[in-house]
Amino acid sequence: MTIVAVIPAHNEEVYLRDIIKKARSYVDEIIVVDDFSDDATAFIATSMDDVNLVRHDRFLGKAEALRTGFQEAYKLKPKIIVTLYPNGCHNPDEIPKLLEPIFWLQSDVVTGELKGHESMPVVLIDKNGKGQQTIVEDTFYISESRYAGFSAFSSNTFDVLKFDGTQVPVEYSLLKDVQDAGLDVKGVEVSIFVSAENAVLHEHKIGVVIPAYNEEKLIRATVEGIPPYVSRIFVINDASIDSTAQVLESIKDPRLHVITHEINQGVGAAILHGYKRALKENMDLIVVMGGDNQMNPDQLPKLLMPIIQGKADYTKGNRLLSKEFRGGMSKWRLFGNSILTMINKISSGYWHIMDPQNGYTAISRKALSGIDIDTLFTYYGYCNDMLVKLNTFGFRTLDITMPARYGQEKSSIKYSKFMFHVSVMLFRKFLWRLKMKYMILSFHPLVFFYTLGMILVPIGLLFGAYIFAAKLFIGWPVSPNSPLLDALLLITGIQFTLFAMLFDMQESNKSMRDNETDFRSVAWN
Repeated sequence: MTIVAVIPAHNEEVYLRDIIKKARSYVDEIIVVDDFSDDATAFIATSMDDVNLVRHDRFLGKAEALRTGFQEAYKLKPKIIVTLYPNGCHNPDEIPKLLEPIFWLQSDVVTGELKGHESMPVVLIDKNGKGQQTIVEDTFYISESRYAGFSAFSSNTFDVLKFDGTQVPVEYSLLKDVQDAGLDVKGVEVSIFVSAENAVLHEHKIGVVIPAYNEEKLIRATVEGIPPYVSRIFVINDASIDSTAQVLESIKDPRLHVITHEINQGVGAAILHGYKRALKENMDLIVVMGGDNQMNPDQLPKLLMPIIQGKADYTKGNRLLSKEFRGGMSKWRLFGNSILTMINKISSGYWHIMDPQNGYTAISRKALSGIDIDTLFTYYGYCNDMLVKLNTFGFRTLDITMPARYGQEKSSIKYSKFMFHVSVMLFRKFLWRLKMKYMILSFHPLVFFYTLGMILVPIGLLFGAYIFAAKLFIGWPVSPNSPLLDALLLITGIQFTLFAMLFDMQESNKSMRDNETDFRSVAWN
């Protein structure tokens, strides 16, 4: 028996990957209909194996996306079609609940119903005493339609479906088509894929810091996309020379507070001033987003919830973990980011962190108050500097996987200058972390291991270069013991460095475990 899942999607990059991976366990084929998305939806779908992607060349709406999906599914001659939305409300693990009544009770359609919600009513048509049909108000459907549409349709229903979503949302019109044809509709209770987070988020004061330099085209879309649970939006206009200031003045959002720099101070300085303003206004959690609309605000709960739940003090985006999330990132940019990831692991001591240049972050007030933000690096390496400071003072960080999102914005980074400045900064911050964390705040002999490694490895490399040049090019006599001495220097230096890294990993993990234990103790008391 062939079971096909039809997934209509419009700008659904947040949960699409997870929804597809889970749905694979219960269906034979998956069809994703991309209804003219402008985010990473299509790239994620095409990057995943065994997914049939159909794309609309213009936005047509959910009804047409479902029609397209069913038409593609018919080619596979399925016995059952499951409609599944990637909005976080439909749980793929509940698909068996939809299938069982069709298998065992010969139901024609089975639709999911959320406990406590009347979001997917089974009986859409009530007969009054005169035998006339009564339609429930459209506003009811619209307010609850995000939960609806998780249904399984048997092959008996395929010929009666009209996909008319003009009067009421298509999810309900499809059930009405089935009932009009005298076929059986059954409802089963299902759970939501992502727990309701908005209520929790509304309980906290959340501030969003947005550095902006010459973002006249995209700053409005960025600000207007901020969800309603965010309390304050701090935009730092870093001496823009275009119309950014005028665009900000025209935005009528009462949450918006604009900080203007008369002289361009750099993205790090802009974020620093945004952080200070957020602390002054007692924000519980502070998020950093770019002003170029590159960071999807729908990803905010994934950054905020681990901090609210006590699992982390600082969260950041990670675009490097899987191929599905690297869409739009050039090979050169990916290579450079991978190199910086390794350098940053050594410098910051966070060995589990990737994509250190990802500026989409969230931090708790406790963590932000517990580090020295006044010395934050003012160039693009500010995010690397943050990681070094957070590790030094024992705060927990967590990577949140999310897709790269590149659109109209153009990077202003000059990579040669960027690599030089950030590399120098990372080395200086590495030495500062060793001194502060392992000599002043505490003591650990790994400092000596790192020091000996940094001395012996360069000496071994230079001595080896001298031996090579003297032997092959200059013709100077070289003692037969010199290569052995050089090998001893290199091997010893590398061993010291590796032991230092091992101890550093152990200490960082221990520090984060202790921090988590302290949090649990406070929460318990």
